[in-house]
Amino acid sequence: MKVLKNDIKQKEFKRVYLLCGEEDFLKRSYKKQMKSAIVGDDTMNFHSFEGKGVDLDEVLSLAGTMPFFGERRLILIEDSGWFKSGAAEALVSFLPEMPETTCILFVESEVDKRNRLYKAVANLGHVAEMGKQKEAKLAEWASGILASAGRRIDGRTMQLFLERTGDDMTNIRMELDKLISYTEGRDTVTKQDIETIGSAWVEDKIFEMVGAIADRRTGTALSLYEDLLTLKEPPMRILFMIVRQFNQLLQAKEMSAAGQGKKEICARLKVPEFVAGKLLNQAGRFSREQLLAYIRECADYEEAVKRGRLGDQVAVEMLIVKKL
Repeated sequence: MKVLKNDIKQKEFKRVYLLCGEEDFLKRSYKKQMKSAIVGDDTMNFHSFEGKGVDLDEVLSLAGTMPFFGERRLILIEDSGWFKSGAAEALVSFLPEMPETTCILFVESEVDKRNRLYKAVANLGHVAEMGKQKEAKLAEWASGILASAGRRIDGRTMQLFLERTGDDMTNIRMELDKLISYTEGRDTVTKQDIETIGSAWVEDKIFEMVGAIADRRTGTALSLYEDLLTLKEPPMRILFMIVRQFNQLLQAKEMSAAGQGKKEICARLKVPEFVAGKLLNQAGRFSREQLLAYIRECADYEEAVKRGRLGDQVAVEMLIVKKL
């Protein structure tokens, strides 16, 4: 990643880059930084392709075209699958002859280092492997974000924070945003802060929200939703957790109807016994048909958001006030 940082700083770019590895947060971050540094807001000289159906001929045509009233042309190609197959042989031959005014940026989930395109990119440009970061690096990064927001955190508290978030940087970033919001007006993050707003707290809020939906206490459900939004919990993540909760309720209800008890439910759903008890109690407030209908409604609202027919926050609000 040092090479990427230096190229961005110096404004000197190679013909081709590959961002790969399992840390999606870093790939998204550097993709955004590279686009900003290479073409900025120039839409005429920026082209984006995604998925395994990328038209190679169109890519080659664009790559060989000089930029239009600009210094560079950037072609972004994501998850093409070309680094796992031999589908882009023509590009391998073309890269050495590609105009220096063109830059191709690949962002891939899976690569094979024996692949000819991978070797060509490594030889003619730069491959940046973005794997999971070590705890010390994550602690340094997280502390920096907190410091920029005027917050301090000691080593033990940071360790507790990372134990709860895991090493996924996207999740860590969301939890940091919640911490910063929750500690507004204070300059020190405490152990209690982390325990209060951790994922277990969020799950409790979701459980309460589903209970309020079951009892048709719409005002309470919306108030709980507002609490989660205030702590920077993304609406689509809230939707995901609501769907998971209703799926668990459906499974618990069906297993109970089949004569299975808490122990079997614990093993199937991988939850503690006290959680299985709570699920059974809550499931009793719904019919099987209501649970199935709500799960279908969740899927419909999720699709509406993905297709741009609804905003994510409004979609969840509509789901909460939906009468079963």
